[in-house]
Amino acid sequence: MQLSALQKYILQQCCYEKNKLNRSKLLSFYGRGSKSPKKNDQINIITKSIERLIGRGLLVGFGVRTTEKWFIKETKVTPKGRKLGRKLLGQQMKLFN
Repeated sequence: MQLSALQKYILQQCCYEKNKLNRSKLLSFYGRGSKSPKKNDQINIITKSIERLIGRGLLVGFGVRTTEKWFIKETKVTPKGRKLGRKLLGQQMKLFN
């Protein structure tokens, strides 16, 4: 299964947490590089990555449902995601410049 660097980061952070992970902690992913997107773009990118991980069955999202869309506030890892996250923890991550 192919995952982006952000998706791997989200899975690893969820594996570290015993309970639900607040999505505000995921913004620290963009604190590394000098070329980071704008704040609104960061939030949109993280939202899309979380939705894709939920679609694959690796995460469960908790939030508010409106008539048009979901607002995901917290995430929790599923057993399938925990297994993949443990596998990722054993691999060396790439360094960012």
